[in-house]
Amino acid sequence: MSTTLSLEYRGVQGWIWLSRPEVHNAFNPELIEQLSAALLQLQADPKVRVLVLAARGANFCAGADLNWMQSAGELSAADNLADAERLAQLFRTLYVCDKPVIARVQGRAMGGGLGLVAACDIAVASSDARFCLSEVRLGLIPAVIGPYVAAAIGLRQARRYCLTAEILDAERALALGLIHECCAPEQLDTRIEQLATALARGAPRALAEAKQLLGALAIQGGPGDDAVLYDCARRIARLRASEEAREGLDAFLHKRAPNWIED
Repeated sequence: MSTTLSLEYRGVQGWIWLSRPEVHNAFNPELIEQLSAALLQLQADPKVRVLVLAARGANFCAGADLNWMQSAGELSAADNLADAERLAQLFRTLYVCDKPVIARVQGRAMGGGLGLVAACDIAVASSDARFCLSEVRLGLIPAVIGPYVAAAIGLRQARRYCLTAEILDAERALALGLIHECCAPEQLDTRIEQLATALARGAPRALAEAKQLLGALAIQGGPGDDAVLYDCARRIARLRASEEAREGLDAFLHKRAPNWIED
C-alpha cells in the first residue's frame, strides 16, 4: 500500500492524491517511485479517460524534500545521477501521458511542485495558490523541470523567474500561462469536475494523438515548415481512416452520442 499517495476513481476519472501533507507533499524517493507507478497504472487502465493530479493538506507540493536533496549530495556520482534521472523520468512520464491530465492546485507549489503544474495539460488553481522557482536560493537550479516551465510560460519569462525566485500569486501565474484558470477555493472541485467531464467527451485515441501532435510541434519548425506540413497531413490522414473517427462522424451526423461517452 502506498505511503505517499492514494488513488481515487470517479467514474472515468482517475485522481492521484499526493499524501505527505506533514511535509507539504515534498518529493522523496518513495513519492517519485509511487507517483511514476500511479501514472503508468492509470494510463494503462482503459476505464480511465482523464487524470487529475491533486494533493492532500494545505499545499499542493513544496518541491524536493530538502533532507533527501542533502543526502543525495553525499551519494557517489553514479548514484547521484541515477537518482536525478528517476526524478527526470517522472516528469517525462507525466508530460507524455496519452490521457489528459489536470492539475488541481491549492496553497504552495514550489520548485518541483511548480514543475508538476507545468507538466500537466491543464492547471486550475485556487485563488490562494502561490508559486515559486526557489532553487537558486538553495544553491540549486530547476534543472529537470526547466523544459516544462519554459514550455508553459515561455523562455523569456522563465529566465526571469528561475533567476529571481520571486513568489507568484495565482493572478500572475494565470497571466503568465502557468495555470489556465483560478477560482475561489470552494469552487475548485466543481471547476475540475466540469473540465474533466468536458475532456471525457473527446475520443480516446484522438485525445492521445492531439497531445502527441502538440508535443511534436513544440520541437519542430513553424507553420511554414514543409516537414511540419507533411507531419500534420500524415497525422490527420491516419486518424480519418480510423474506426474511432468513423464512429465520431457517424454519431455527429445521426445526432447521437459516440460510443466512448457514457450515458
